[in-house]
Amino acid sequence: MNFIVYDLEATCWNGYKPNDTQEIIEIGAFCINNFGEIVKEFSAFVKPFVNPSLSAYCTELTTIQQVDVNRAKPFSVVVEDFIDWINIYEEDYILCSWGKFDKKMLINDCRLHEQETDWLKNHIDLKDQYRSLKNLKKAIGLKWALGKEEFDFEGTPHRAIDDAYNTAKIFVRYIDDWSY
Repeated sequence: MNFIVYDLEATCWNGYKPNDTQEIIEIGAFCINNFGEIVKEFSAFVKPFVNPSLSAYCTELTTIQQVDVNRAKPFSVVVEDFIDWINIYEEDYILCSWGKFDKKMLINDCRLHEQETDWLKNHIDLKDQYRSLKNLKKAIGLKWALGKEEFDFEGTPHRAIDDAYNTAKIFVRYIDDWSY
């Protein structure tokens, strides 16, 4: 079984939005085996289609620059690369993200770009499971969970590959405790 611990970044605005469509602009993921070892990683920017220009707020929050997404492949190509990387036809896998947002964004972008969503069915919400595991009254953010586990955040917050890596640290610590 491979566990795909992933994170996404999406277009965002502070206040005025040109429309209600957020789009994925970065995918970061780590493939973790049953022994808690990172086997491989995936990182790609995605060129937004509906709102091709990043807001100043989005650039400040994520550090993703307009040139990064301008040079990127469209979602339909990146998601196929991601699916191939996961190796969904050869390996058993479970997608793991910190919260429901990432799965929702993948479903929305797949529908927007007329891509299949069947591959998203095996998914666990680590944020909610962590809440249960730790008997917390409410779910907490990744930064708080890392602190609770006495892990330092490594990398740049709100960058998909770094958020995925930090999520993977918590995932590996409790690899035998997740429900799937």
